[in-house]
Amino acid sequence: MKFFHDSTSFLLYLVILAELFVHSSSRPTPCPYSVFEPMIHQLDKIITSSKKLHGLPEAELVTFMDIEHKLDSLPVIKHTAAHLSSLKVNESLSQLYVYVESFRLHTKWLKTTQENVSVPFQAAEGASTHLEQLSYLTKKFLEKIGEQVPQTASPSLPVVSTAFESLRFSVEISDRLQVFCHWSKRILRQLQRRSPCSKH
Repeated sequence: MKFFHDSTSFLLYLVILAELFVHSSSRPTPCPYSVFEPMIHQLDKIITSSKKLHGLPEAELVTFMDIEHKLDSLPVIKHTAAHLSSLKVNESLSQLYVYVESFRLHTKWLKTTQENVSVPFQAAEGASTHLEQLSYLTKKFLEKIGEQVPQTASPSLPVVSTAFESLRFSVEISDRLQVFCHWSKRILRQLQRRSPCSKH
């Protein structure tokens, strides 16, 4: 009877192990590329906030078209459509992280300058918050794929003493930030289509 009991216990043990194996193997492994959708969502929110940074209607923006840009520290997006065909995940996301951090610091600075000259700063605050969330998502993705997160430096930004100066800088940041967001969405969509997860 003892032999029978020991054999039954052993078989039960094997059955439990087999069930655990089936459950663990059938559970899908989270794909690191799944973070791209939340990143694109944050970019959409940043676009919405960036359009409100200056609070001007389209007709009045023409006034600032010929004004020389003063923020040399802002990222300049120079990629072409041909660049999309040669994207590398690690390089693209590392560059994206550097750009996001730069824009985050610029919008945070803009929020402070607008506050100091008593103009509405809610849009700059919103953009800065969403950029911070996008930065976090990008950083986590780089860590998941074993890529080193780039070190970034704080930009040298001017002292703003008038509402007009603040307005001029807000128009400049708004313009550059929208270009960055639209281009980044294209890059993420392209990487999404080429990701291993999209093939399952």
